[in-house]
Amino acid sequence: YRNPMGLPDISPTPKKDSMGMDYIPVYEGEEQDTGGIKISPEKVQKLGVRTARVERRALDAVVRATGRIEVDERRQFTVTPKFEGYIERLYVNSTGQFVSRGERLFDAYSPELLAAQREYAVAAQAVAHLKDADPQTVAGMKRLADSALARLRNWDVSDEEIAQLAAGGEPRRNLSLRAPVAGFVLEKKAVQGMRFMPGEMLYQLADLSTVWLIADVFEQDIGRVRVGQRATVRLEAYPGQRFEGRVTYLYPTLKPETRSAQVRIELANPGGRFKPAMYAQVEIAAGGAAMLAVPDSAVIDSGTRRIVLVDRGEGRFEPREVKLGGRGDQYVAVLDGVKEGETVVVAANFLIDAESNLKA
Repeated sequence: YRNPMGLPDISPTPKKDSMGMDYIPVYEGEEQDTGGIKISPEKVQKLGVRTARVERRALDAVVRATGRIEVDERRQFTVTPKFEGYIERLYVNSTGQFVSRGERLFDAYSPELLAAQREYAVAAQAVAHLKDADPQTVAGMKRLADSALARLRNWDVSDEEIAQLAAGGEPRRNLSLRAPVAGFVLEKKAVQGMRFMPGEMLYQLADLSTVWLIADVFEQDIGRVRVGQRATVRLEAYPGQRFEGRVTYLYPTLKPETRSAQVRIELANPGGRFKPAMYAQVEIAAGGAAMLAVPDSAVIDSGTRRIVLVDRGEGRFEPREVKLGGRGDQYVAVLDGVKEGETVVVAANFLIDAESNLKA
Protein backbone atom coordinates (compact mmCIF):
# COMPACT_ATOMS: atom_id res chain seq x y z
CA TYR A 1 0.00 0.00 0.00
CA ARG A 2 1.36 3.44 -0.95
CA ASN A 3 0.68 6.90 0.42
CA PRO A 4 -2.29 8.55 -1.34
CA MET A 5 -0.56 11.95 -1.33
CA GLY A 6 2.50 10.63 -3.16
CA LEU A 7 4.80 10.72 -0.12
CA PRO A 8 7.66 8.17 -0.03
CA ASP A 9 5.90 5.94 2.51
CA ILE A 10 4.61 2.40 1.95
CA SER A 11 2.89 -0.13 4.20
CA PRO A 12 2.54 -3.93 3.96
CA THR A 13 -1.00 -3.66 5.42
CA PRO A 14 -3.93 -1.32 4.78
CA LYS A 15 -3.74 1.94 6.75
CA LYS A 16 -4.74 5.59 6.72
CA ASP A 17 -2.58 8.68 6.51
CA SER A 18 -2.62 11.60 8.97
CA MET A 19 -5.60 13.13 7.13
CA GLY A 20 -7.64 9.94 7.29
CA MET A 21 -7.19 8.95 3.65
CA ASP A 22 -6.79 5.26 2.80
CA TYR A 23 -3.48 4.05 1.42
CA ILE A 24 -3.73 2.88 -2.19
CA PRO A 25 -3.10 -0.83 -2.88
CA VAL A 26 -0.30 -1.73 -5.26
CA TYR A 27 -0.62 -5.05 -7.12
CA GLU A 28 2.09 -7.32 -8.43
CA GLY A 29 3.64 -6.01 -11.63
CA GLU A 30 2.70 -2.40 -10.93
CA GLU A 31 5.25 0.36 -10.18
CA GLN A 32 5.75 0.46 -6.44
CA ASP A 33 7.93 3.56 -6.07
CA THR A 34 6.21 6.91 -5.90
CA GLY A 35 7.18 9.05 -8.85
CA GLY A 36 9.23 6.15 -10.19
CA ILE A 37 9.83 5.16 -13.80
CA LYS A 38 9.59 1.61 -15.10
CA ILE A 39 11.20 0.70 -18.42
CA SER A 40 11.45 -2.73 -19.96
CA PRO A 41 14.90 -4.38 -19.94
CA GLU A 42 14.94 -4.35 -23.75
CA LYS A 43 14.39 -0.60 -23.87
CA VAL A 44 17.01 -0.06 -21.16
CA GLN A 45 19.49 -1.90 -23.34
CA LYS A 46 18.50 0.05 -26.45
CA LEU A 47 18.87 3.37 -24.65
CA GLY A 48 22.42 2.48 -23.62
CA VAL A 49 21.85 3.10 -19.94
CA ARG A 50 25.02 3.15 -17.82
CA THR A 51 25.19 3.55 -14.06
CA ALA A 52 27.71 4.41 -11.35
CA ARG A 53 27.78 3.97 -7.59
CA VAL A 54 27.52 6.86 -5.17
CA GLU A 55 30.87 6.85 -3.35
CA ARG A 56 32.94 9.01 -1.07
CA ARG A 57 35.86 10.57 -2.90
CA ALA A 58 38.14 13.59 -2.72
CA LEU A 59 37.16 15.83 -5.61
CA ASP A 60 40.14 16.56 -7.81
CA ALA A 61 39.00 20.13 -8.32
CA VAL A 62 41.01 22.54 -10.42
CA VAL A 63 40.67 26.31 -10.16
CA ARG A 64 41.58 27.97 -13.44
CA ALA A 65 42.70 31.58 -13.68
CA THR A 66 44.80 33.97 -15.70
CA GLY A 67 47.74 35.91 -14.32
CA ARG A 68 50.89 37.86 -15.06
CA ILE A 69 54.51 37.57 -14.01
CA GLU A 70 55.71 40.26 -11.62
CA VAL A 71 58.93 41.06 -9.78
CA ASP A 72 59.25 39.61 -6.28
CA GLU A 73 58.81 42.74 -4.15
CA ARG A 74 61.11 41.32 -1.47
CA ARG A 75 63.96 41.16 -4.01
CA GLN A 76 63.76 44.75 -5.24
CA PHE A 77 66.40 47.28 -4.19
CA THR A 78 66.86 50.98 -4.72
CA VAL A 79 70.31 52.59 -4.84
CA THR A 80 70.14 56.05 -3.27
CA PRO A 81 73.12 58.11 -2.07
CA LYS A 82 73.09 59.58 1.43
CA PHE A 83 75.07 62.70 0.55
CA GLU A 84 75.10 65.38 -2.10
CA GLY A 85 77.59 65.01 -4.93
CA TYR A 86 78.38 64.45 -8.60
CA ILE A 87 78.78 61.31 -10.71
CA GLU A 88 82.29 61.41 -12.12
CA ARG A 89 82.45 57.95 -13.66
CA LEU A 90 79.65 55.55 -14.54
CA TYR A 91 80.31 51.80 -14.66
CA VAL A 92 76.76 50.43 -15.01
CA ASN A 93 75.25 52.53 -17.75
CA SER A 94 72.30 50.62 -19.27
CA THR A 95 68.91 49.34 -18.20
CA GLY A 96 68.65 45.54 -18.15
CA GLN A 97 72.34 45.08 -17.32
CA PHE A 98 73.15 42.36 -14.79
CA VAL A 99 75.28 43.36 -11.81
CA SER A 100 76.92 41.21 -9.15
CA ARG A 101 76.73 41.92 -5.45
CA GLY A 102 79.42 44.48 -4.53
CA GLU A 103 80.06 45.50 -8.15
CA ARG A 104 80.84 49.20 -8.65
CA LEU A 105 77.96 51.22 -10.07
CA PHE A 106 79.63 54.65 -10.24
CA ASP A 107 82.26 56.88 -8.65
CA ALA A 108 80.93 59.96 -6.88
CA TYR A 109 82.66 63.20 -5.93
CA SER A 110 81.29 65.12 -2.93
CA PRO A 111 82.95 68.15 -1.26
CA GLU A 112 80.97 67.26 1.85
CA LEU A 113 82.36 63.72 1.86
CA LEU A 114 85.89 64.90 1.18
CA ALA A 115 85.73 67.33 4.11
CA ALA A 116 84.48 64.57 6.42
CA GLN A 117 87.36 62.30 5.37
CA ARG A 118 89.91 65.00 6.09
CA GLU A 119 88.30 65.77 9.42
CA TYR A 120 88.46 62.12 10.45
CA ALA A 121 92.06 61.71 9.22
CA VAL A 122 93.24 64.71 11.21
CA ALA A 123 91.29 63.71 14.35
CA ALA A 124 92.39 60.06 14.21
CA GLN A 125 96.04 60.99 13.76
CA ALA A 126 95.81 63.60 16.55
CA VAL A 127 94.42 61.01 18.96
CA ALA A 128 97.39 58.76 18.19
CA HIS A 129 99.93 61.60 18.72
CA LEU A 130 98.35 63.08 21.86
CA LYS A 131 98.58 60.01 24.05
CA ASP A 132 100.63 61.90 26.61
CA ALA A 133 98.42 65.03 26.63
CA ASP A 134 95.96 65.78 29.39
CA PRO A 135 92.88 63.50 29.44
CA GLN A 136 90.45 66.33 28.64
CA THR A 137 92.25 67.19 25.39
CA VAL A 138 92.50 63.51 24.38
CA ALA A 139 88.79 62.97 25.15
CA GLY A 140 87.77 66.01 23.10
CA MET A 141 89.86 64.92 20.11
CA LYS A 142 88.47 61.37 20.38
CA ARG A 143 84.90 62.71 20.34
CA LEU A 144 85.75 64.66 17.19
CA ALA A 145 87.22 61.54 15.56
CA ASP A 146 84.20 59.42 16.56
CA SER A 147 81.81 62.01 15.15
CA ALA A 148 83.64 62.12 11.79
CA LEU A 149 83.83 58.29 11.75
CA ALA A 150 80.06 57.99 12.33
CA ARG A 151 79.37 60.33 9.40
CA LEU A 152 81.63 58.32 7.09
CA ARG A 153 79.97 55.06 8.06
CA ASN A 154 76.52 56.59 7.60
CA TRP A 155 77.61 57.56 4.08
CA ASP A 156 78.65 53.94 3.34
CA VAL A 157 82.42 54.55 3.25
CA SER A 158 84.04 51.10 3.47
CA ASP A 159 85.95 49.97 6.58
CA GLU A 160 89.04 49.49 4.40
CA GLU A 161 89.03 53.16 3.35
CA ILE A 162 88.40 54.28 6.93
CA ALA A 163 91.39 52.22 8.17
CA GLN A 164 93.54 53.78 5.45
CA LEU A 165 92.58 57.29 6.63
CA ALA A 166 93.37 56.45 10.25
CA ALA A 167 96.80 55.14 9.22
CA GLY A 168 97.69 58.48 7.63
CA GLY A 169 96.49 57.89 4.09
CA GLU A 170 95.23 60.65 1.86
CA PRO A 171 91.47 61.25 1.65
CA ARG A 172 89.97 59.86 -1.53
CA ARG A 173 88.44 62.33 -3.94
CA ASN A 174 85.87 59.80 -5.16
CA LEU A 175 83.69 57.26 -3.37
CA SER A 176 82.52 54.15 -5.23
CA LEU A 177 78.86 53.18 -4.76
CA ARG A 178 78.37 49.43 -5.14
CA ALA A 179 75.44 47.13 -5.86
CA PRO A 180 73.80 45.89 -2.65
CA VAL A 181 72.63 42.65 -4.34
CA ALA A 182 73.07 40.64 -7.51
CA GLY A 183 70.33 41.40 -10.00
CA PHE A 184 69.17 43.24 -13.09
CA VAL A 185 68.89 46.99 -13.54
CA LEU A 186 65.19 47.69 -13.93
CA GLU A 187 65.55 51.46 -13.93
CA LYS A 188 68.56 53.75 -14.29
CA LYS A 189 68.50 57.50 -13.71
CA ALA A 190 72.22 57.91 -13.15
CA VAL A 191 74.00 59.86 -15.92
CA GLN A 192 77.72 60.60 -15.97
CA GLY A 193 78.40 64.14 -14.78
CA MET A 194 74.99 64.67 -13.16
CA ARG A 195 74.52 66.15 -9.73
CA PHE A 196 72.52 64.11 -7.23
CA MET A 197 70.91 64.92 -3.91
CA PRO A 198 70.58 62.77 -0.76
CA GLY A 199 67.82 60.19 -1.13
CA GLU A 200 67.55 60.51 -4.91
CA MET A 201 66.85 57.20 -6.66
CA LEU A 202 69.67 56.46 -9.11
CA TYR A 203 69.18 52.71 -9.76
CA GLN A 204 66.36 50.21 -9.29
CA LEU A 205 67.69 46.65 -9.03
CA ALA A 206 65.82 43.35 -8.87
CA ASP A 207 66.87 39.78 -8.24
CA LEU A 208 64.81 37.72 -10.72
CA SER A 209 65.93 34.27 -9.55
CA THR A 210 62.42 33.99 -8.06
CA VAL A 211 59.37 35.77 -9.46
CA TRP A 212 55.72 36.16 -8.51
CA LEU A 213 52.75 35.14 -10.59
CA ILE A 214 49.72 37.23 -9.62
CA ALA A 215 46.59 35.31 -10.65
CA ASP A 216 43.04 36.71 -10.72
CA VAL A 217 40.73 34.07 -9.22
CA PHE A 218 36.97 34.52 -9.56
CA GLU A 219 34.92 35.13 -6.44
CA GLN A 220 33.08 31.77 -6.59
CA ASP A 221 36.42 29.90 -6.64
CA ILE A 222 38.39 31.80 -4.02
CA GLY A 223 36.98 29.70 -1.15
CA ARG A 224 38.73 26.61 -2.58
CA VAL A 225 42.18 28.17 -2.78
CA ARG A 226 44.59 27.72 0.13
CA VAL A 227 48.19 28.70 0.82
CA GLY A 228 50.52 25.82 -0.06
CA GLN A 229 48.44 24.37 -2.90
CA ARG A 230 50.26 23.30 -6.05
CA ALA A 231 49.83 25.40 -9.18
CA THR A 232 50.56 24.50 -12.80
CA VAL A 233 51.51 27.39 -15.07
CA ARG A 234 51.51 27.67 -18.86
CA LEU A 235 52.87 30.66 -20.78
CA GLU A 236 52.30 31.74 -24.37
CA ALA A 237 56.06 32.21 -24.76
CA TYR A 238 56.72 28.51 -24.14
CA PRO A 239 53.90 26.50 -25.79
CA GLY A 240 53.56 22.91 -24.69
CA GLN A 241 55.57 23.47 -21.50
CA ARG A 242 54.21 23.43 -17.96
CA PHE A 243 55.85 24.94 -14.89
CA GLU A 244 55.21 24.22 -11.22
CA GLY A 245 54.71 26.71 -8.42
CA ARG A 246 53.05 27.08 -5.02
CA VAL A 247 50.36 29.41 -3.71
CA THR A 248 52.04 31.60 -1.08
CA TYR A 249 49.52 34.36 -0.37
CA LEU A 250 45.87 35.32 -0.86
CA TYR A 251 45.36 39.07 -1.06
CA PRO A 252 42.75 40.38 1.41
CA THR A 253 40.69 42.49 -1.01
CA LEU A 254 38.44 41.81 -4.00
CA LYS A 255 38.41 43.75 -7.25
CA PRO A 256 34.84 45.09 -7.61
CA GLU A 257 35.14 45.56 -11.39
CA THR A 258 35.99 41.92 -12.13
CA ARG A 259 34.69 40.23 -8.95
CA SER A 260 38.04 38.49 -8.58
CA ALA A 261 40.70 38.22 -5.89
CA GLN A 262 44.44 38.14 -6.42
CA VAL A 263 46.45 35.06 -5.52
CA ARG A 264 50.25 35.06 -5.36
CA ILE A 265 52.17 32.08 -6.73
CA GLU A 266 55.96 31.84 -6.37
CA LEU A 267 57.99 30.48 -9.27
CA ALA A 268 61.67 29.63 -9.37
CA ASN A 269 63.33 31.41 -12.30
CA PRO A 270 66.93 30.16 -12.47
CA GLY A 271 67.35 30.73 -16.21
CA GLY A 272 65.54 34.05 -16.30
CA ARG A 273 62.91 32.62 -18.65
CA PHE A 274 60.01 34.35 -16.87
CA LYS A 275 59.93 38.03 -17.77
CA PRO A 276 57.90 40.53 -15.74
CA ALA A 277 54.55 41.39 -17.41
CA MET A 278 54.26 37.99 -19.20
CA TYR A 279 50.72 36.59 -19.22
CA ALA A 280 50.08 33.06 -17.96
CA GLN A 281 47.33 30.46 -17.61
CA VAL A 282 47.13 28.93 -14.13
CA GLU A 283 45.57 25.73 -12.80
CA ILE A 284 45.46 25.44 -9.00
CA ALA A 285 44.89 21.95 -7.55
CA ALA A 286 42.13 22.55 -5.00
CA GLY A 287 41.25 19.04 -3.81
CA GLY A 288 39.45 18.76 -0.47
CA ALA A 289 38.18 16.18 2.03
CA ALA A 290 36.39 13.04 0.83
CA MET A 291 32.62 13.43 0.44
CA LEU A 292 29.71 11.75 -1.32
CA ALA A 293 29.98 12.41 -5.04
CA VAL A 294 28.41 11.37 -8.32
CA PRO A 295 29.65 11.84 -11.89
CA ASP A 296 28.56 15.25 -13.15
CA SER A 297 26.83 13.53 -16.08
CA ALA A 298 24.37 11.98 -13.59
CA VAL A 299 22.80 15.34 -12.72
CA ILE A 300 19.81 16.68 -14.67
CA ASP A 301 19.61 20.42 -14.02
CA SER A 302 16.25 21.94 -14.90
CA GLY A 303 17.27 25.38 -13.72
CA THR A 304 15.02 25.26 -10.66
CA ARG A 305 16.12 21.92 -9.23
CA ARG A 306 18.72 19.16 -9.72
CA ILE A 307 17.64 15.57 -10.27
CA VAL A 308 19.46 12.24 -10.38
CA LEU A 309 17.90 8.94 -11.45
CA VAL A 310 18.49 6.22 -8.88
CA ASP A 311 18.55 2.70 -10.35
CA ARG A 312 16.25 0.50 -8.24
CA GLY A 313 16.83 -2.59 -10.39
CA GLU A 314 14.64 -4.54 -12.82
CA GLY A 315 14.13 -1.49 -15.03
CA ARG A 316 12.88 0.74 -12.22
CA PHE A 317 14.33 4.24 -11.82
CA GLU A 318 13.53 6.78 -9.13
CA PRO A 319 13.98 10.53 -9.79
CA ARG A 320 15.60 12.02 -6.71
CA GLU A 321 16.10 15.72 -6.06
CA VAL A 322 19.60 16.41 -4.73
CA LYS A 323 21.49 19.27 -3.16
CA LEU A 324 24.91 19.74 -4.74
CA GLY A 325 28.21 20.95 -3.31
CA GLY A 326 31.58 21.66 -4.90
CA ARG A 327 32.59 20.37 -8.31
CA GLY A 328 35.67 18.54 -9.49
CA ASP A 329 36.90 17.75 -12.96
CA GLN A 330 34.40 14.89 -13.51
CA TYR A 331 32.48 14.59 -10.24
CA VAL A 332 30.19 16.77 -8.17
CA ALA A 333 29.63 16.53 -4.41
CA VAL A 334 26.12 15.63 -3.21
CA LEU A 335 25.16 17.11 0.14
CA ASP A 336 21.66 15.62 0.34
CA GLY A 337 19.35 13.32 -1.65
CA VAL A 338 21.31 10.09 -2.13
CA LYS A 339 23.09 7.62 0.10
CA GLU A 340 26.46 5.96 -0.20
CA GLY A 341 26.28 2.72 -2.20
CA GLU A 342 23.20 3.66 -4.24
CA THR A 343 23.44 3.49 -8.03
CA VAL A 344 22.67 6.45 -10.29
CA VAL A 345 22.27 6.68 -14.05
CA VAL A 346 25.16 8.45 -15.78
CA ALA A 347 24.27 7.82 -19.45
CA ALA A 348 20.87 8.04 -21.18
CA ASN A 349 19.37 9.68 -18.08
CA PHE A 350 17.91 12.46 -20.23
CA LEU A 351 16.21 9.83 -22.43
CA ILE A 352 14.76 8.12 -19.35
CA ASP A 353 13.55 11.49 -18.06
CA ALA A 354 11.95 12.20 -21.46
CA GLU A 355 10.30 8.77 -21.37
CA SER A 356 8.76 9.52 -18.01
CA ASN A 357 7.48 12.90 -19.23
CA LEU A 358 5.83 11.22 -22.23
CA LYS A 359 4.11 8.72 -19.94
CA ALA A 360 2.96 11.54 -17.69
